[in-house]
Amino acid sequence: MTREIQRPRRMSLSPEHPGERQDACVVAAMAKDYPDHAIIPCHAHRRSQLVFASTGVMMVTTRRGTWVVPPQRALWMPADVEHEIRASGVLHMRTLYFEPGTDIERALARDCSVIEVSPLIRELILRATSFDGEPARQARLERLVAVLLDEVQNISVLSLHLPVPVDPRLARICERLIADPSIDLTLEAWGRNVGASTRTLTRQFLADTGMTFTQWRQRARILASLPRLARGETIISVALGLGYDSPSAFGAMFKRTLGATPASYFQGSSERDKLVD
Repeated sequence: MTREIQRPRRMSLSPEHPGERQDACVVAAMAKDYPDHAIIPCHAHRRSQLVFASTGVMMVTTRRGTWVVPPQRALWMPADVEHEIRASGVLHMRTLYFEPGTDIERALARDCSVIEVSPLIRELILRATSFDGEPARQARLERLVAVLLDEVQNISVLSLHLPVPVDPRLARICERLIADPSIDLTLEAWGRNVGASTRTLTRQFLADTGMTFTQWRQRARILASLPRLARGETIISVALGLGYDSPSAFGAMFKRTLGATPASYFQGSSERDKLVD
């Protein structure tokens, strides 16, 4: 079980969603750019979405936690899920909307998930979101989506979700660690702060998040590193800022979690970004 994260209500931008205006369409598309630090306030759609970040990092928060979406990856967002999006870096967002019951909706997960984007999926999304004003736009969109459906059958789901527990004591701990991932207290020390035994916190943490406390904290640190690395911050600065003893310790955990070194994780994205521009 998870709980809703309380976020400051900063209404900096109002989202515009063509997918909500094209009610007769099986699929709709939107291309929209946002500045660094932009916030798309909490909202929901009656359609499912595939949200692709060609540049920038998206931090998407729902009642179940936060998903961090690096550039050149995508988020699958089921229909009717309330969510807030925050941009780290200039965000080029490309979104496809799908009617309930369509084949692609059935092919993808019922829950939010961050997915790897193959070069072909990337090009399909970019092409589908570039048709504005063209004749026969809808027919072309649907032909592209038919190809996309074949491609998403074997996509990789990435470990980029940070769940937040329901238990108020654990929630307090997690909120502190999200605000400052470098805090290195043991669960026993946290227990003294929140008035609970280590055994109780250990059991409840696993029940609420499906992860141990150590696993959760490591993932929180790795996810916190992504916006900083995407901005070009040095690996040593990120590592020490997140509480690691050395860049090598950070690099080892990063590779164990995401399957690539910090230096190589954004390398392909940078090359592909040049093609987008």
